[in-house]
Amino acid sequence: MTLIRTETEASQLDSATDRKESWFAVGGVIGAILASTCCVVPLALLMLGVSGAWIGTLTALEPYKPYIAAVALIFIGLGFRQVYFKAKPACIDGSYCAKPQSAFITKSALWLATGLILLALTINWWAPLFY
Repeated sequence: MTLIRTETEASQLDSATDRKESWFAVGGVIGAILASTCCVVPLALLMLGVSGAWIGTLTALEPYKPYIAAVALIFIGLGFRQVYFKAKPACIDGSYCAKPQSAFITKSALWLATGLILLALTINWWAPLFY
């Protein structure tokens, strides 16, 4: 049994898939930024010469770091699954998904979030090198 889709149905399916990828990437980036707020951000600000008593308040998020990191890792994992391992529907010529740069931003965001979350989770090992 073959399934024949009209151009409208195919474009709606493509946009829904692109939206899922984008939401997973956005969730992963936001989670990674939140997870790194307690540790990586203050260290980066100090290395850039920014100082102030307010930087100490960023450590208030430290107890929540494992939970935020877990949520971020779930979003990142779902994003990678959606981008790299899910079968893509056929794209119609001229649609957004037919362009090679359509997934570049999503992939870049996922890799950026992965790097941030790895920095946040391993800060106890490498941060003493900068003190």
